[in-house]
Formats: sequence, C-alpha cells, structure tokens
Amino acid sequence: MTQSLDAALRAFQPALPLGVAFSGGADSTALLIACAERWPGQVVALHVNHGLQAAAVDFETFCIDLCATLGVPLRVLKVEAGHAPGQSPEEAARVARYKAFSALARMDSAQVAIKSIAIAQHADDQVETLLLALSRGAGLRGLSAMPAQWQRDGLDFYRPLLGVSASDIRVWLAERGSAFVEDPSNTDQRFTRNRIRAQLLPVLDAVFPQFRDTLARSVAHAAQAQGLLDEMAAADLQVVCRSDDGLPTIQGLQTLAAARQANVLRHWFAKAHRVIPSAAQLAELQHQIAACTTRGHRIHLKLAQGFVERKGAVLVWARSVDQVPRAV
Repeated sequence: MTQSLDAALRAFQPALPLGVAFSGGADSTALLIACAERWPGQVVALHVNHGLQAAAVDFETFCIDLCATLGVPLRVLKVEAGHAPGQSPEEAARVARYKAFSALARMDSAQVAIKSIAIAQHADDQVETLLLALSRGAGLRGLSAMPAQWQRDGLDFYRPLLGVSASDIRVWLAERGSAFVEDPSNTDQRFTRNRIRAQLLPVLDAVFPQFRDTLARSVAHAAQAQGLLDEMAAADLQVVCRSDDGLPTIQGLQTLAAARQANVLRHWFAKAHRVIPSAAQLAELQHQIAACTTRGHRIHLKLAQGFVERKGAVLVWARSVDQVPRAV
C-alpha cells in the first residue's frame, strides 16, 4: 500500500549521520526537511551540479538558501556528465551522480563521517522505471526496478519514499508552505520517462486506481526471483572462475546450460565491472564461447562500454582495447 510521507519516515531507520541527495526539487526538498526535523544535527545535504542546463545555477542557489534556513550543512560538487559512445546521456548523468555522492559523503569527513545516503525517488518514479523496463524488453533485473536499499562504495543507500506518491509529496509541502524549484527538463516530452509521466500515468490512474500498489507487488516478485538467480550465479562463479584472479574460464562456462551460463555471465559483468550486456551482445558472446573448441579460437567483442576478449583459458573485459591484459 502507498504510504504517507510521515509514515514512510517513521519506518526509515538509517545509520547516522545521514546524507540526503538534494536537488532542490519537490521530492528531495520534502525528504530533506523531514529528515532534518527527525534527526536535527545529524543530516547533511548533498547537491550535485551537473551543469547540463542554465537553471543549474538557480537550483544551487535555492539549495544554499534553504539549507541556511534549516540549519543543515550543504556540500556541493560540480561534475561533468558527458556520455561515452553507446551510453545514453541519462546513464552518464546517473553514473556521474553516484560517483559524486560517494565523493560528497567523504568530504569534510573529519567533521561529519556520513554513513548513509537517502534519495527521494518515490512510488511514481518506481512505476515509470518499471514501465521503461517493460518497453525495452528487460529481464528480471530490469523488472525489479529500483531497490529500496543497497550498498555502493562502502555506503548504505536508501530510497525511503518508494511507497509515497508524487502527489502526496506535493500536498505535504503545500501544507507546510515549503517552496521548491521546478526542473524544466521534467516536462520535456522528448524523453520517454516524461511522456510516461504526462500521458500514461493519468490513464493508469483512471483505469487502475491502485496501479502503484499492484505494480509495486510485481516489482517485489521480480526482485525476489532475481535474488534467487543472483544466489545461483554467485555459486556458479565459484565453480567456473579461477581462484587466483576470479576470471571466468572458457571450459567452466561450457559446462553450464545456456540459460545458466547467461545468468552467470550477466552476474559477473554486473558485479566485477558494473556493466550490463545487451541481449544481442550476450547471445553473440555465448555463441563464441560454444565455438571455443581449439586453443587458437579468438574472442574479441564490443560489450557495453568496453570489450570482452579471450585470453588463454579465461575471459577478460576492459573499457578499451589498450586496457585488456596482454597475457593472463
């Protein structure tokens, strides 16, 4: 069931001190105010300036002013979010943003050592993420949408508002008379996510008023199934990888059935390199693995933002050909 913002915050139990990702928009403004009220003196606002639009200066100014009013420390980091070939601007911005969060969490660490970071994505964001995944033919990992909690770079990340609707957040702010900034890019319908928000969610609301709750259950089921696949993949990696360097062996991979082999390869790319191969790239790699019946069979394939190659008995992946080890 969707929650009120206050109920969601009561259930939120992060390790303190807490960093709150703060853009100045409605959702992060509500989250920052609520967290600052609940844990006074234990909250730090983290603002990432991507510099992607003229309004970025106004966002930062608003964040500075509100944090001064709340008495909340603010850390700001400007980042360059240019995208690499084959990478979408949205993905590049997301990667840059999480790198920035990790850097901001460690800034001034002698004064406040941040242990957790809260991000203000909500129930509507979760639905949009699921619908985007469906539109792209995603597997279980994509259909699991956004987790409520995860770890990255030694930090605990949380999305405490995943059960709260966007409209309820706006109502909460209006009741308090709290200002926020509107991101003009959120209404740009060149972006698929914005078209889903503007055109599809109102229809779902009219036809299936409980769609946020029902789709959240589907996300939970997909995440549970993906968890089982991850456990199987982790066990399979112990068998197919070399013990000294953790690289998957061709011979070990060849012992697995196709679906199980695909599962362990996805897991290895995600955990070891934080990349996700496309379905076509993974299918071609599996075809090449099956064809490795001689020592001289070569594998060199573009995969995600890098290359996968055969080096002797194992597979290696690197972001550029120059980074691939010459001998393994």
